[in-house]
Amino acid sequence: MSASVSDRDFRGYGGHPPAIRWPNDARLAVSVVVNVEEGAELSIGQGDERNESVYEVVEEITGVRDLCMESHFEYGPRAGWPRIHALLKRYGVAATLNANGRAVALSPWLAQEAVADGHEVAAHGWRWERHAHMDEAQEREAIARAVKAITEATGTAPVGWHTRSATSVNTRRLLREHGGFLYDSNDYNDDLPFFVDVGGADHLVLPYAFDTNDMRFQRGGGFVFGDDFARYCIDAFDRLYEEGADAPRMMSVGLHLRIIGRPGRIGGLERFLAHAASKPGVWFARRDAIARHWLAALGKG
Repeated sequence: MSASVSDRDFRGYGGHPPAIRWPNDARLAVSVVVNVEEGAELSIGQGDERNESVYEVVEEITGVRDLCMESHFEYGPRAGWPRIHALLKRYGVAATLNANGRAVALSPWLAQEAVADGHEVAAHGWRWERHAHMDEAQEREAIARAVKAITEATGTAPVGWHTRSATSVNTRRLLREHGGFLYDSNDYNDDLPFFVDVGGADHLVLPYAFDTNDMRFQRGGGFVFGDDFARYCIDAFDRLYEEGADAPRMMSVGLHLRIIGRPGRIGGLERFLAHAASKPGVWFARRDAIARHWLAALGKG
């Protein structure tokens, strides 16, 4: 495909999104996404081909089990989740857990606690890995295993999907072939849901964000103190809230159990939630609720 011929969309809504209002005429839909990846990271100790190297330090142990890395990830469910769980409940936030199937299989109690509190559990792949280089058979199996693990733990099949970072060119088609998915979150190019064509049918995308995301505490991402996260997310919220007076806006806030759940960072999340919750016309929404509202408003539900 030449540089002048592309299937990429740089225009989007062109500044004229659909005239959709959120429930109760809210100005802004805030989607809090709690990534549950612990136990799904690559680990020789769990039979994987290598160890993960993305955590609190920059290091990869090769050829043998990395007990240090395993311990870093274990912090998330053990200590991070209780802090995050308590804050979501305190501020009445309905969130989406972006959960790897293997993580849910190892900690089904966590997904069950979330569902009991009214949160959504969406699929984040089977392992915490990119799908860009997977062949169709391998990716089809990863989708099926993730869905099966979440369904067995929660009693409900996931309706949302988000691959870690890069998908393959087949991912959306395979999601539609599997069936049951309302949306995926594997785009980062807008502040609103939008449709893409998959096999001649409209497929809904709820874009995600890497900037309003606690991942920026790691690997030179720019966040050091909890207040860095709070200030950045509050600035993004305030801008979108202002724009939401005239047109729909959606804000994604990405969290990770082992990252924002640390005692020196969790205050940043609390400051952001307190600020957002103090404003009228804010809809803290699960991603499946946003998807269903968007589909219904456009007569596609």
